[in-house]
Amino acid sequence: MPLTDGAPASTDPAKTNPAELVFPAGFGWGASTSAYQIEGAAAEDGRGPSVWDVFSHEQGRTRDGDTGDVAADHYHRFAEDLDIMKDLGLTSYRFSISWSRILPTGRGTPNTKGLDFYHKLVDGLLTRGIAPVATLFHWDTPQALQEIGGWEHRDCAKRFADYAATMFAALGDKVPTWLTLNEPKTVVDVGYTAGVHAPGKRDRQLANVVGHHLLLGHGLAVQALRGTTAEGRIGPALSLSPTYPADESDAARRQATVADAEENRRWLDPVLLGRYPEDWLATQPADAPLRAAIKDGDLAVIGAKNDLVGVNYYGPTHVTGTGSRVMKHPTSQATWQEVDPDGLFDLLTRIKRDYGDIPLIITENGMPTKNATQDQDRITFLHDHLVAAHRAIQAGVRLETYHLWSLLDNFEWAEGYSQRWGIIHVDYKTQQRTRKASADWYQTVIARNGVSSHRT
Repeated sequence: MPLTDGAPASTDPAKTNPAELVFPAGFGWGASTSAYQIEGAAAEDGRGPSVWDVFSHEQGRTRDGDTGDVAADHYHRFAEDLDIMKDLGLTSYRFSISWSRILPTGRGTPNTKGLDFYHKLVDGLLTRGIAPVATLFHWDTPQALQEIGGWEHRDCAKRFADYAATMFAALGDKVPTWLTLNEPKTVVDVGYTAGVHAPGKRDRQLANVVGHHLLLGHGLAVQALRGTTAEGRIGPALSLSPTYPADESDAARRQATVADAEENRRWLDPVLLGRYPEDWLATQPADAPLRAAIKDGDLAVIGAKNDLVGVNYYGPTHVTGTGSRVMKHPTSQATWQEVDPDGLFDLLTRIKRDYGDIPLIITENGMPTKNATQDQDRITFLHDHLVAAHRAIQAGVRLETYHLWSLLDNFEWAEGYSQRWGIIHVDYKTQQRTRKASADWYQTVIARNGVSSHRT
């Protein structure tokens, strides 16, 4: 159930102006992107194909047959994009590294040109005073690994750890924050269960095996960083959704607990507690492939100490007594997204309550809108979520950084280019960048390190 706000009275410098919610000194203001969604240059400079290159080129897989072949052409325009970040005042930028740009077949000798690109990107960030937050895996498994089983096979976790070690050796002296996996839940639910994301499979039992191997890869990558001299911090970026009963019935309450295990605890518990939730494991049949996939020592690896947790928050989940999801709040253009800023407060305070005082960073939070540049609806969304984030900080949550999704309009996976999530408009024909109203608003937020307590 939603938590009661027992936040203490504010001690912000803004107490003389209660209309202003000031964030702690040094709070990080950022934006996020991912490699396949913005980079383009899909077959340039030695990059190998990923599962998304193959999937998006298969007929009927994406809206209008769109692909990430060019996307926002960030590979060629990264310097311009870095200048945009500096103009906005960003102090943090979360991006992902294309595994197959570094290791075209997922393993072997690193591609020098691929490493050079990320060196230039990271150096450009540091020169502009922007902290790099590097995500190692944002869904783009090298196709060569997929062809021999990908994450369905345990070996993929080891290949991922090898790739992680390559990146730590290359950039470990420059990158202060590493994220291992982005949203393993989405890979499991959408890529291997619903089949509408790469690699397009529909097998729930296999999906759960994939989920375990993803977590194993996370743990092995954490261990790989610990085995280097790099001083950077590391953790996962998890898509989390507070779950609520849709009504006051006992059946709805029970189903909300079931949904919470699937949405949240099956990811948080192994990563932060070194175990799967007992009630979630109990739902797996005795002959489930997952049970055979869990080997002795796996959960100790998965539970290797994290320095932080990245939180991707897009909305809550309301569940009926029959286990069906219902929407209790308005939705965005992305019809799966229920807009509820209070859910962010509940989620952040719940993590602190149940898992301890671990540092948190918001790694994704945003919405698409059909308003090309005058996106007041996005401003309202961001404002209300920042108010909720501030309230969580006041309640004692160690929230360090906020990254909105997304810096740029980009390839939105199966939806192609039909949804625009960026605060920077991209004309995909000319690649011209144009600031939206939300970008101007966010620049002001960053400059004053705070937001108004009420919408303006």
